[in-house]
Amino acid sequence: MAPPLEHGEHISGTTRRSLLAGVAALGALGAAGCSRVATASTTGGGELLDRLRAAGVVRLGIAGEIPFGYIDKNGDLTGEAPELAKVVFKRLGVDRVQPVPTEFGSLIPGLNSQQFDVVAAGMYVTPERCQQVIFADPDYQMLDSFIVRKGNPKGLHNYKDVVAKKAKFATGTGYAEIGYAVEAGYKESDILIVPDQVAGLNAVEAGRVDVFAGTALTTREVVKKSAKAEATKAFTPTVGGKPHTDGGAFAFRRTETNLRDAFNAELRKLKKSGELLRVLKPFGFTQAEMTDLTAKELCGG
Repeated sequence: MAPPLEHGEHISGTTRRSLLAGVAALGALGAAGCSRVATASTTGGGELLDRLRAAGVVRLGIAGEIPFGYIDKNGDLTGEAPELAKVVFKRLGVDRVQPVPTEFGSLIPGLNSQQFDVVAAGMYVTPERCQQVIFADPDYQMLDSFIVRKGNPKGLHNYKDVVAKKAKFATGTGYAEIGYAVEAGYKESDILIVPDQVAGLNAVEAGRVDVFAGTALTTREVVKKSAKAEATKAFTPTVGGKPHTDGGAFAFRRTETNLRDAFNAELRKLKKSGELLRVLKPFGFTQAEMTDLTAKELCGG
């Protein structure tokens, strides 16, 4: 779910990645994991890592969003962020992870009210969020891509193309791509807003629109079985006149710099060895989503 609009992708903080219907059914599981954790130390970088090691378990705030963090059909916790958490926290001496499902908009409030220990939901790092939590460095970056008719007959490769060729444009509810298109000169009232990438694919296949904009990962995955549509090559949108790349990361309470720093140290090792890509690959991530972006850069310095 990023700067103009989204989970990662947002301008106003709304989520682009719709909650899955199954999240509501996870209430009992969430309640089981929602007991409050011990209050963290406010000095010396926090003591939470020591407490997690002693307890042997870390509570992960998730938002039930594929592929970022969700409960699968077998009732198991999975997704790019939880699977990465299992690897990193194991290395940090914490053997188990426990999911605490919540709505995306409740992740930061839930973290700061100590309902769980860390946000593991692929959350985009934005300056606004950096005022409320501290982030690890991003474990992935995300570019944009279009769903178009096979052969891309209108030659649409970026938002400027959409404007110049007067293409019929669609994107999802709360998506960052709304802001990207408007910045390129597309009239917001002319944008067709659909619930998600599946609805966007259907709109393109039916000829109701020429293009649907989403993240490179979601467009790439949704067109795999389509005989009528394809995904364009990933590209970097423009924000404030400059190329902009979003990055998703784990979030921690602002007092817990020791835990964040320890997490970052292990994350750097995973990036260097190539193991990070191996962990994320089953969820549709590719080398194009690997990144050296830092939280400091995305927080605005």
